[in-house]
Amino acid sequence: MFFDEETSGRGEKILYIEDNPGNRMLVRRILLVEDYVVIEAEDGRTGIELALREIPDLILMDMNLPEVDGYELTKQIRAIPEIKKIPIIAMTANVMLGDKEKTLEAGCDGYIPKPIDVDELPRQIRRFLDARG
Repeated sequence: MFFDEETSGRGEKILYIEDNPGNRMLVRRILLVEDYVVIEAEDGRTGIELALREIPDLILMDMNLPEVDGYELTKQIRAIPEIKKIPIIAMTANVMLGDKEKTLEAGCDGYIPKPIDVDELPRQIRRFLDARG
């Protein structure tokens, strides 16, 4: 678990489930500039624990996680009443034909391909947050 009160923003909470520390650092820096609170998990078990404890406004999900991949983890989150309605956005290097559809079928609400566009990511996140129902 990575949560630093001193460097976190004061806005909406975003949980980023990602096993690659470099990716977590890059996304954290981008989101903190936008004043989001950034909560990080490096594996699925920790991701679910943090989602239940923190109830984030949005979950960014790496689909290529060790042990339980992002597809299965998304299905698990969708089965937990307390957190099943939190928007989940796939952030993945899986960009072949059909990969986006596979993430949506697993229960993700959106899809952001890697490598991420650092200028576009804040706008993408804002669109997903604004679309919440």
